[in-house]
Amino acid sequence: MTTIVFYEKPGCGNNTKQKVWLAASGHTVLAKNLLTEKWTAERLRAFFGVMPVAQWFNPAAPAVKSGEIDPAAYSADEALAMMVEQPLLIRRPLMEVDGELRAGFDAQAVDAWIGLNDSQPKDEPSPVCHRTDPCPAPEAVT
Repeated sequence: MTTIVFYEKPGCGNNTKQKVWLAASGHTVLAKNLLTEKWTAERLRAFFGVMPVAQWFNPAAPAVKSGEIDPAAYSADEALAMMVEQPLLIRRPLMEVDGELRAGFDAQAVDAWIGLNDSQPKDEPSPVCHRTDPCPAPEAVT
């Protein structure tokens, strides 16, 4: 199978389920902390491909959920600048496989890209970013 560099928020239940599913599918998952990674706008932009700017945002980020930030109101440059300063705003996970970059975890898209097995229990929600219980608050980064 393949090796995936998986940028996550440590402690996120959904990211944990996604990593387990990838590993159960035979992939090697190299987890990295999305919140402490040294992002630049250019590097971050590459993960989003042709996605609309509003979809670059994590819908469960506190500032998005509260309405303080409206993802549809920002240009690409504005969104990237905000995300570099506030990584909680970034849709996750970010994944890299052999130089190909992706944002978010759509099971059908991931399956078509690198392959997933049927190990995900059918009676549980699919591990899609923030469609189940929210993640715990991040610890302060020093």
